Amino acid sequence: MTDGDRERTVVFDSAAARRGALLRAGALAVGVLLAAAAAVHAVVPVADPAWVRTRVAALGRLAPLAFVALQAAQVILAPVPGQLLGGVGGYLFGTARGTVYSMTGVLLGSAAVFVAARSYGRPYVERVVDADALDRWDDLVGRTGVAGLFVLFLFPTFPDDLLCFVAGLTDIRLRTFLAVVLVGRTPSFLAVAYAGGELSSGQLLPAGAALALLGVATAAVYALRDRLGLADSG
Repeated sequence: MTDGDRERTVVFDSAAARRGALLRAGALAVGVLLAAAAAVHAVVPVADPAWVRTRVAALGRLAPLAFVALQAAQVILAPVPGQLLGGVGGYLFGTARGTVYSMTGVLLGSAAVFVAARSYGRPYVERVVDADALDRWDDLVGRTGVAGLFVLFLFPTFPDDLLCFVAGLTDIRLRTFLAVVLVGRTPSFLAVAYAGGELSSGQLLPAGAALALLGVATAAVYALRDRLGLADSG
């Protein structure tokens, strides 16, 4: 990719990319609702809050630690979307504790990826991250700085791990980066934790409303992409 190509490459540089962003946001909400429906209708013990909490209680003090470690691992290894685990956290621990545990894991995982990128440099990042994706995000963060990074973290379906790698290659300080992650990621994790908590009580309507609100907020940020510096550069 030439320097000129990098200058023109931004997050929403094509209709396909724009459709993809909306589809990912919609898929997250649909995935949570389908998983909940499957649990309610097909996996009865897992859908029983008393059964789940009994199993979690059996881990004692290790239950929150295990969940935090799992949430940190999803940032580092990205096997599953973090917000899906966030919904599980709300289901198991309630809205407040689920959000706190999720964000603790997200912050730990984000710090680990950031420090790895900062310590080992671009050659290391290029070995573990797709080159085209790295160019795209690298260009955006370089052009918009901390403000652009914050807006990206507001989108619940954007790749945490990749953004952390990119941030580690900039001159952003670790504490600034973690503050951006905390403020940018908390709203979506709060929403899915609330949805998970409501599902644990069998309240499907409030859970669906929370996910719908998250989708609307994501669409609003997307609609403001011109003002936020995320649209075509022309």
